Amino acid sequence: MSEQEASKSWYKQMWPWLLISGPAIAAIGCVITIYLAINLYADKPVRDGVLKRGLKVEQVRQ
Repeated sequence: MSEQEASKSWYKQMWPWLLISGPAIAAIGCVITIYLAINLYADKPVRDGVLKRGLKVEQVRQ
């Protein structure tokens, strides 16, 4: 390794960013998956007062 490479700050080198990118991409994917699970695929009412959860249909108490 040359003197110039050894004197670079850690954030100016490629290897730390390469190592950080894997867990960072996984964390971003996890946040997106949780968002989609909560908001996009949430159980919606079949009709007023009735809620379907999987194969089970329940009357909502009011």
